[in-house]
Amino acid sequence: MDLSAGLPVLLLLLWSLAPQARSLLTKLGVVPESHILQVILGCEVHGDNSTSGFWKYGYDGRDYLEFCPKTLDWRAAEPGAWATKVEWEEHKVRARQNKAYLERDCPEQLKQFLELGRGLLRQPVPPLVKVTHHWASAGSSLRCQALNFFPRNITMRWLKDNQPLDAKEINPKDVLPNGDGTYQGQVTLAVAPGNETRFACQVEHPGLVQPLTVSWEPLPPSRAMIIGISSSVTVCVVFFVGILFLILRKRKASEETMGDYILAECG
Repeated sequence: MDLSAGLPVLLLLLWSLAPQARSLLTKLGVVPESHILQVILGCEVHGDNSTSGFWKYGYDGRDYLEFCPKTLDWRAAEPGAWATKVEWEEHKVRARQNKAYLERDCPEQLKQFLELGRGLLRQPVPPLVKVTHHWASAGSSLRCQALNFFPRNITMRWLKDNQPLDAKEINPKDVLPNGDGTYQGQVTLAVAPGNETRFACQVEHPGLVQPLTVSWEPLPPSRAMIIGISSSVTVCVVFFVGILFLILRKRKASEETMGDYILAECG
């Protein structure tokens, strides 16, 4: 989320018909609707705060003219652009204006955009926090997850009966980046079976007005029963479908064997 790591940053401005573009079309003796004239200009701000710029014209999809700020002249990309190059280089005032834009005005605009972007990206994004219960061979554990937060700095701790646990009782938090520039983190805690509801996860983050405390909530008995019944039914259906498939497969194989035997006998 830090834009300074993304330098050099490119600013592209596309002008459909600048005065020079109209002059070029007139020089070519064509109307704007019959051909394609492209103008692209921009600047780069590098990590050492130096700048560079470019100003190019294309005609019918091909490179045509390119402005050279250091020499205040134009480079013709094809012979047909030579006449325009000579004409434009007679206007030194316009060339100096082009140079001033690429080396002064454009970088200033780009830096303003960067500052605006930094202001937006600095806005903290609060985490989504959830606590889940897990069983393993080692016993019962609780996992606290903080998702999709920015910036990276976050504090996650476990509470037991509303009192912070000793840090040595908590597994280290693992904060990882997401692909969209946000982060996720988690802490786990081994607990004795039956004591899960005594613990809660407390999270502090710049995006939160106050610390957020979340605890694990076991499923109500009725919902747990529904999930258990649904799982059992699913297992039974899969089991019977598998048996039916095997029966049909054996029957088909038996019929094919009998058919081959009869055909061989008739032959």
